[in-house]
Amino acid sequence: MATGQAPRNPIPAMRTYPPVEHPVVVIGPQYLAQYPVELAVNRDFNVSGINGTLIFQVKSKLLSPRRRFLKDAAGNTLVNLRHKIRTMHGKWEAFRGESEEQSDLIFTAKKSKMFQFKTELDVFLGNNKGEVPDFKVKEGNSESSCSILLGDSNTMLAQVHGRHTLAIMPNVDYAFIVALVVVILNGDNADGHGDAATTSLNVLNGVVEGLGSAA
Repeated sequence: MATGQAPRNPIPAMRTYPPVEHPVVVIGPQYLAQYPVELAVNRDFNVSGINGTLIFQVKSKLLSPRRRFLKDAAGNTLVNLRHKIRTMHGKWEAFRGESEEQSDLIFTAKKSKMFQFKTELDVFLGNNKGEVPDFKVKEGNSESSCSILLGDSNTMLAQVHGRHTLAIMPNVDYAFIVALVVVILNGDNADGHGDAATTSLNVLNGVVEGLGSAA
């Protein structure tokens, strides 16, 4: 920019919930808020705060049907997510910016089990080479809701409600949560066919069948 200053991130509006014990930073500390964040995903896969302010955009490219790009409100790519076909657990990989270098790997997400009746994903940070996930995604009491948890604990980081509303706890990297939701909502579109915006409004449980079909 001519001023030499980076554009400021839009600040989501406030809600009131108790904070998590320690800050959770994955994509960047600029995406931490001291208060709960509530976001909405619309039909065009734009992500807005409860006051309607555009926070993120999710895009795809015609020649890259298995990739999704999480961008900020100004259109800068924060994360690109790639679905790896022919993997037993339907793995997704998230890289910083538009890179595909392993040194820029942020996290991977895959089904917890090959066969499961409810959505459950294991999420590993890029430097985690072990078998214990850093985060988990678990389907709730209905197919249109799920929870994002810290590791194998019951510590709640965020919830997805009604297929398109995200409730994120204070001091949790909300850009990371949105990146995970991109994986969840695109799970039933893992074969690369169809429109991601339409897919995002389908049942969340589709992530099970979609990721399984790519095994």
